[in-house]
Amino acid sequence: MRTGIPLTTRTDRLAGCTLLALLLCACSGGGSLPAPPPAAPVRGTLVQNPPHLVTTLTVVELLQQLNAPVNLQLLALAGTPLCDIGVFHLEYNTVGARAEATTASAALLVPAGLDARCHGARPIVLYAHGTSTDRAYNIADLRDPQNAEGLLLAALFASQGYIVVAPNYAGYDTSTLGYHAYLNADQQSKDMIDALSAARQGLPAAGLLLITDGGQLYLTGYSQGGYVAMATQRAMQAAGMRVTAAAPMSGPYALAAFFDAVMSGQVDGGAPVFVTLLISGYQRAYGNIYAASADLFEAQYASGIESLLPGTLSRGELYSRGLLPQYALFSAIPPDPVYAGITPATQPAHFVNLFALGFGSGNLIRNSYRLAYLRDLASASPQLPLRQALARNDLRNWRPSAPTLLCGGDGDPIVFWLNTQLMQDYWAALPPAATDITVLNLEAPVASADPYGALKGDFVLARQAVALNAIAQGASDGGERAVFEAYHATLVAPFCLAAVREFFASHP
Repeated sequence: MRTGIPLTTRTDRLAGCTLLALLLCACSGGGSLPAPPPAAPVRGTLVQNPPHLVTTLTVVELLQQLNAPVNLQLLALAGTPLCDIGVFHLEYNTVGARAEATTASAALLVPAGLDARCHGARPIVLYAHGTSTDRAYNIADLRDPQNAEGLLLAALFASQGYIVVAPNYAGYDTSTLGYHAYLNADQQSKDMIDALSAARQGLPAAGLLLITDGGQLYLTGYSQGGYVAMATQRAMQAAGMRVTAAAPMSGPYALAAFFDAVMSGQVDGGAPVFVTLLISGYQRAYGNIYAASADLFEAQYASGIESLLPGTLSRGELYSRGLLPQYALFSAIPPDPVYAGITPATQPAHFVNLFALGFGSGNLIRNSYRLAYLRDLASASPQLPLRQALARNDLRNWRPSAPTLLCGGDGDPIVFWLNTQLMQDYWAALPPAATDITVLNLEAPVASADPYGALKGDFVLARQAVALNAIAQGASDGGERAVFEAYHATLVAPFCLAAVREFFASHP
């Protein structure tokens, strides 16, 4: 019988190995050798396989939720559910912003049922969620009435036959990472790719062999998730991974320009939370945004601000306890008289009242830091570490090869339409390419043969309904404040997701 190694050679090698072992034991005083350090976990592998089944949401149960008065608009957009949904909670290995090994978690929504769209080979939607301040955030908890995005995914995608993978992100839920790498393109795209890899590992057990990966991969996400979805599309394209189609929504893609606009007095409605998450995340990632937090943040907020978000307190508690201002990002006193005209900004005119909210007493950012930032804007290239980090994470440096839809509304007071416009302008200025890029502004007039005309019309009616309801409740501003508060999360999100589903269906 052939062994591949001559017997004499094998015997010599065995003897040599035995002698080596004896010598090593002698050198160590007769003790055992220390165990080698464990290998770092492989990115994208499941911590537990099969994944944990959280619940099974039946068609009847989902329909009952959607028939609640607050969800009737979603039911009209999503249509009647076709599939039951197995809701799984994944835990997987990934990396932090400094490439440190960590874990993260995700929801895996698996359709089931007799309808042909509820079993067999099905497409995957990889979804990135919006900003959350809650460290315990878990998009797999569909019973949580605050989990609006989870319900949107269940109604619009999973109940219609899509497999949905939705990471909670490193730093949330059961993740072992002690911070969140907010709007960090490299880390967040790795997190998304690792979640997808883990979901594909767990799918055979989760689907009980009735559901398989059909090979179509769709990327989407909203707000912070719009940015993350685009960063992930860019990373996948660079790695040669096939994306069937993508649809980032209402994201801060032109991050450097968006932050420049905020620092120049165009303060968005969510600025204190957005700025705190961004700066603390970049400080943890790069270590050079400031030497001391009090160099950038006012003294009353500086202590402990790096670990404040995400945390255990609601936004209301953060404001009521004085840990963050609700609106006042900057002092109402200009950092220099030359900047009086942008303290606050007065253009565009329809956001004048919004910008004014961002200035006042108890402000978050020190005037001295705002002054340094504004002066740095005159530099040919960024000198301030924060501006360098923003440029590093700005997404205006690539063009998609897969069909791509950008969706949002130009009245958005949280993530300005500026981001979508600048992204569109950047792609349009590149040499012509065959890429299918569609930009949908829900506020734009309905054009002839507009495929999204009905959605635009329904969106306008929904916005008007919010204003009329506020007036009926006694609002004296024509419902402006109510629309401002509902616009980004409640109004635009479901209509954009409905448009995304249409877009994905047209790109099989």
